[in-house]
Amino acid sequence: MLPDGAEDRLLANANIIADVCKASGVDQWDLVGFQSYGHQLDIEAGKITMAGGGGEGGFGVRVVDQGKFGFAHLVDVKGAERAVSQAISIAKKSPSVKDFVLPSLQPATEVAGRFDARLLDLHPEDLLEQADAVLSEVKSLEERAVVTGGGVGVSATAGCLMNSEGILSTGMTSSHGIGLQVTLDVDGQVTSSYQGESSRTQLEAIPACVGRTVHWAQITQNTIDVESTPVDTPVLMTSEGFSPLFSMVVPPAMTGEKMVRKESFWSEKLGQQVMNPSLSIVDDGLLPGGMSSGARDGEGVPRRQQTLVENGNMIGMLWSTRDAAQQVAEGRIEQATSTGSASSGGHQAPPSTGCTEVFLTSNAGTRDWDELLAAMDDGYVVNSVMGAHTANPSSGDFSVTTSSILKVEQGEVVGALKQAGLSGNLARALNGEVLLGDDVRRQGSYSSGSMHLADVVLMNGLRVNPA
Repeated sequence: MLPDGAEDRLLANANIIADVCKASGVDQWDLVGFQSYGHQLDIEAGKITMAGGGGEGGFGVRVVDQGKFGFAHLVDVKGAERAVSQAISIAKKSPSVKDFVLPSLQPATEVAGRFDARLLDLHPEDLLEQADAVLSEVKSLEERAVVTGGGVGVSATAGCLMNSEGILSTGMTSSHGIGLQVTLDVDGQVTSSYQGESSRTQLEAIPACVGRTVHWAQITQNTIDVESTPVDTPVLMTSEGFSPLFSMVVPPAMTGEKMVRKESFWSEKLGQQVMNPSLSIVDDGLLPGGMSSGARDGEGVPRRQQTLVENGNMIGMLWSTRDAAQQVAEGRIEQATSTGSASSGGHQAPPSTGCTEVFLTSNAGTRDWDELLAAMDDGYVVNSVMGAHTANPSSGDFSVTTSSILKVEQGEVVGALKQAGLSGNLARALNGEVLLGDDVRRQGSYSSGSMHLADVVLMNGLRVNPA
């Protein structure tokens, strides 16, 4: 899968671009480069429909001159002079940010578990075998179930980061992922569920998400009739149902730029209680095997583990180098420095402030599934939502729909609903009574980084409107 010498060629090409930057006469410059290779299989209507593979990548170049910056990206190093010239041209037309300088070299802690050499030996035939095993497993769990979408893929990525101040970081990462949509049609009643899983290391042949997908397609069959009246109610959200809302609302609220611009629902609340006193939020940029962790951030600043909310109190915020300099220069905050939180999602955009690996934890202990249901008593269970991207990260308000919802009475599931609306304010709900489950699962994010979340009972601030 990975051509010999891929990392060396990437670094050699980066040095070509660096030489062009040095010859340009700008004060400072930095660049990131990525080259990815991989294989994937797509699944539709219970069959493997397409196999693909190949590589992609490129470079992003940022120049900083007298506090002004410009950015450009390129794929072929033959265009290095043009890209650097374009970045300089943009910088000349940009406003100057006082005291904005690129970071210098600082010692960084290496993060283990981000590359699994075993994945390099996986070929399309191996993915075909895994996909066949997944299809067979679904049928063994539910004869009537069909995998109507999804796929399996592996990749390896060579990356490099260097700047004019002596920072040079290179390395390899790997990824193995699976996702599947399972649909169940019983006597004309159609239910479906989607689950996925990804890792820096090789997944099990049949990941746990396969069984969960079939399970939720099964238990949302045989819907019950309920009164179509909005009701304020506790809600038990699975990790999969909670993560889209959490990732859309909470990570942006913790960035320094949003907070000092008063665009966060936690603005002007540093040092104050913002969540239930049992809850804490940690952003762990040094998590072994993390999908977003690493030795350095997108600007070369050492990553760190940092607590942002501790026992309900807001004690920190996230900064990149440029955001910190800009907000100080504009007078919104007296002092701010990078927290190693610059996120570089690729080569086509400059780094921006973001989370890495976010954990929501509770000092009140965790509970198993039955204990969560019993504590909720009467309410609903929500396993997935549609429309989470419309949630307002400035206020915490959201209004979504779900077709994967169960009604609970006296701690027992009494049946599934065909569809319902779910609305509320996540900031207010997290500041009320909150209970966490004992199974933490890594989830993707609408904003940045990865979310590590358990099933969660939110007792306050939510409304369900059955369809």
